[in-house]
Amino acid sequence: MRRIALLAFILVAGCHDRTSHAREFAGTTAFHYIETQVGFGPRIPGTEAHRRAAAWLDSLLRQRADTVVVQSWTHVTAKGDSLPLTNFIARFKPGAAKRILFLAHWDSRPTADGPASSDSTKPVPGANDGGSGVAVLLGVADVLKRAPPSVGVDLLFVDGEDYGDFTNAPNDVLIGSRYYATHPVAGPQPLYAVLFDLVADKDLQIFEEGNSLVGAPEVVELVWDTAKDLGYAGTFVATPKHTLIDDHLELQKVGIRAIDVVDFDYPSWHTPDDTIDKVSAASLQIVGDVAVALVRRED
Repeated sequence: MRRIALLAFILVAGCHDRTSHAREFAGTTAFHYIETQVGFGPRIPGTEAHRRAAAWLDSLLRQRADTVVVQSWTHVTAKGDSLPLTNFIARFKPGAAKRILFLAHWDSRPTADGPASSDSTKPVPGANDGGSGVAVLLGVADVLKRAPPSVGVDLLFVDGEDYGDFTNAPNDVLIGSRYYATHPVAGPQPLYAVLFDLVADKDLQIFEEGNSLVGAPEVVELVWDTAKDLGYAGTFVATPKHTLIDDHLELQKVGIRAIDVVDFDYPSWHTPDDTIDKVSAASLQIVGDVAVALVRRED
């Protein structure tokens, strides 16, 4: 029944003007949000940079959202380390029955162990991996503060996505999204969810992700059609490419029709070179325009 409802939602939304709000999002402002995050240093759980980033997020979101839900807990890793973790959920129109969810992870990886890494003893600065998704969500929050939406919108900032070993310690990654999935906020599930990850590199091309096509193909179609309507078909390429383990899978497990918007062809992934010079306001503008347009389809 939920899939039928979503298809009906897409059909009705298609009757609205999809381009009139395209430039509400400010890519330059979003770029500054990445600069601020990188300025804290790597946002590794348990570090001072992580604590400062959490306080910054909490302050910004409380100035913008109708309400902010904070989920704080301690995660014990496979090695026995205790990680203080925090999810933030910025809610707009929290009483609305029809809702959509955008999410991103705000932590950064403690080890630069990617295939192209020059030094695996260093942490990842996280300009694109972590920083870009947060910047998109904060830019959307700016828009919704200025012009509140007709539909309910939740912006979920998850912690602990990138801490551990995806192969050998699967419980030490995707921690925040798993916690959110098993500790949902009160009220109806979102109609669908979109994860934004690695979305600001200068050579941006976002292909359809395999697990998204399996778990929520109609949401993939909605997002890529929206991008096409805005003139971004060259960036949002309507062809499958990578199949990834990412936060959207934890939401799919509890019945949320979640997809991943991600450019995984990023040479600096999980390296010390994931720095501010690798990302651009122009890329953020494209992804932010699409995010806002998804909300405005209901206005």
